[in-house]
Amino acid sequence: MNASYEKLMELLDDDQGSTTAEFAMVTLAAVAFAGLLISILSSGDVRGMLMGLISKALSL
Repeated sequence: MNASYEKLMELLDDDQGSTTAEFAMVTLAAVAFAGLLISILSSGDVRGMLMGLISKALSL
């Protein structure tokens, strides 16, 4: 029984593929954050504020 327990623990300790899963989760979070930024920046109020800020900066 001890040998089968050790074999099971070796299989459970294998980290192969965990980096790929972590990369996928980080990529998904980055895409969600980018979508949120696009929706915020494309709203009329924010767009007007940014255009006013850019116009003011360029007129100096």
